[in-house]
Amino acid sequence: MSFADLLSALAMGVLEGLTEFLPISSTGHLILLGELIGFQGPPGKVFEISIQLGAILAVVVVFRDTLLNLLLRFWQPGRERYYVVNLALAFLPAMLIGATLHKTITEVLFSPWVVSCALIIGGVAIILIERLRPAPNIHSVPEIGPLTALLVGFGQALAMIPGTSRSGATIITALLLGVDRRTAAEFSFVLAIPTMLAASAYSLLKVRSELSVDGLGQIAVGFVAAFLVALVTVRWVLSAITRIGFTPFGWYRIVLGAVMLAFLLLR
Repeated sequence: MSFADLLSALAMGVLEGLTEFLPISSTGHLILLGELIGFQGPPGKVFEISIQLGAILAVVVVFRDTLLNLLLRFWQPGRERYYVVNLALAFLPAMLIGATLHKTITEVLFSPWVVSCALIIGGVAIILIERLRPAPNIHSVPEIGPLTALLVGFGQALAMIPGTSRSGATIITALLLGVDRRTAAEFSFVLAIPTMLAASAYSLLKVRSELSVDGLGQIAVGFVAAFLVALVTVRWVLSAITRIGFTPFGWYRIVLGAVMLAFLLLR
């Protein structure tokens, strides 16, 4: 394994950690960077799964107190139970739809063209929803309520379309339903834990025959990079999002989608 391979894995891990929890589509960014640098990782999707797990670990670390509290108290009546129920309801649509349509979506929709268009459409949606959304009346995850949580879950299911962005789909759906920005971001981030773990486990099961120690260095570098960068990104979003809003990410998506379309047309 060459130094260039490790450097490429580092770049992909950094990009995953930076984009996974921003509403800008980590998939779109990784496809674009992979094309630009000619990235060749281990067989199957082992590398991609590994850096996603690094990003998930960052969320676990940031919300460790909340998660521990939920584990200890979810069985008691109160806010913790409402929090867990909301997570379960929001997880349900992606689990059911993903289990039935994952193969079809992967075969039919997974292309740079779809990613580019989804980036632009999602960017326009973010800008419009930020301008037209109702005044927020939900200011914590336990206040979200079963119906709102389920609808956010259907929003998350849209993220199976490559380029949509899981965090973007959940956040803008929550904003549209009256959830304030910070609560929408927190719910999206914590919801990522069961969703991405389930998706990663399913993907690993599918490629289990290709698992080997080959490319272990790339996997380790990418995993650590994704973890460290996601740790900073998640904390920054939670502290800054009430001030800056999501509109800048919408414009960024539109620009990136246009750049990707131009790249595809001219290559």
